Amino acid sequence: MSVNGASGADVIIVGAGAAGLSLAHHLAAAGGPAGTTPTMVLVEAPDGPLRPPERTWCFWEEEDGAYEEAVVASWSRLRVRTADGRTVEGDPGPLRYKMIRSGGFEQLIGKRLAARPEVRRVRATVDGVRDVAAGAEVLCTTAAGERLTLRGRWVFDSRPLRRLPPARSSLVQHFRGWFVRTERPEFTPGVADLMDFRTAQPDHGLSFGYVLPLGPQDALVEYTEFSAAPLTGPEYEKALRHYTRDVLGLGALRIVSTEQGAIPMTDAVFPRRVGASVFRIGTAGGATRPATGYTFAAVQRQSRAIAAAHRRGRVPVPPPAHPARARAMDAVMLRALDTGRVNGADFFAGLFGRTPMERMLRFLDGRSRVWEDIAIGLRTPVGPMLRTVAELPLLPRREQRP
Repeated sequence: MSVNGASGADVIIVGAGAAGLSLAHHLAAAGGPAGTTPTMVLVEAPDGPLRPPERTWCFWEEEDGAYEEAVVASWSRLRVRTADGRTVEGDPGPLRYKMIRSGGFEQLIGKRLAARPEVRRVRATVDGVRDVAAGAEVLCTTAAGERLTLRGRWVFDSRPLRRLPPARSSLVQHFRGWFVRTERPEFTPGVADLMDFRTAQPDHGLSFGYVLPLGPQDALVEYTEFSAAPLTGPEYEKALRHYTRDVLGLGALRIVSTEQGAIPMTDAVFPRRVGASVFRIGTAGGATRPATGYTFAAVQRQSRAIAAAHRRGRVPVPPPAHPARARAMDAVMLRALDTGRVNGADFFAGLFGRTPMERMLRFLDGRSRVWEDIAIGLRTPVGPMLRTVAELPLLPRREQRP
């Protein structure tokens, strides 16, 4: 059975994760060329294996932002711990580090979109996206097995790529986190541990702990690695047991819930326009910062730019999520880490130890000035980094797996 749905919609957004929901929010807020809300169809996966479990998104910004109602915790002081136990702590003001849970974000944006009659939400599995005359089609199958064809002027696809583009260097940032509750007050609210390198370091890449207090007895505690491939379940559990018991000394605790994920760290070039009327957004559109894995703030920048272009009647091509200078520096760092020329734990701990916290966060977000980038670069192992800069143009880009 073929059903034509939302024929002539201005925009179709495939996927209702951070990228899809953010774009829908910004498009509705910005309005269309005639000053009205663009007609939109938001296609989200039906209940089942295609719907991801609840995730945590962290980012930093000044004061209150557009999603403040969904922020579950924030921190005004950040801490990095070196492998030998030294502590680097700083105030990133005027920035604050914030956490949003995907469930709360979905509820917030869902409430806002429900007040917009121009926005339609569809639960279906997307089978394909293709250009057609004066627009594009999204071919779907509903949970009931019905075939559905959605047509729109522009389509923004946030689905994960089946295969990543060719790259010179590729690692995976993979992690498992526990939301824990301890018997005694163990955490300092307002102070987050961004990187704790007192974990056992792998032979290739680096590892660190990550502690986000939600209260004196509650926190998200994660074990993270930058390496070639994710660990097994028992390996993550062993690493987390060691970190919570032997490193943090938390004592008795209850695991309330868990989260796990894997993020590509690659210098691949992600095409953002894949058809006359089809664009990629989110991680599939290059929004993930290669050197850190942070994505949420870049998604907001891309979404605002797309909405502004659409409002002005321009072709709404997503802009690069990160400046060319930042991408070039990330390519050098990834190659140096992948080859073992730099010790990852020492590299990141050294950057935080020699750079003010607020400047470091802007650098990680690709918003630092040229002179700040140069100053930070001079605080890295100059010899190995220069060797890596010299060889990068000679390296071929190879196919890789997601």
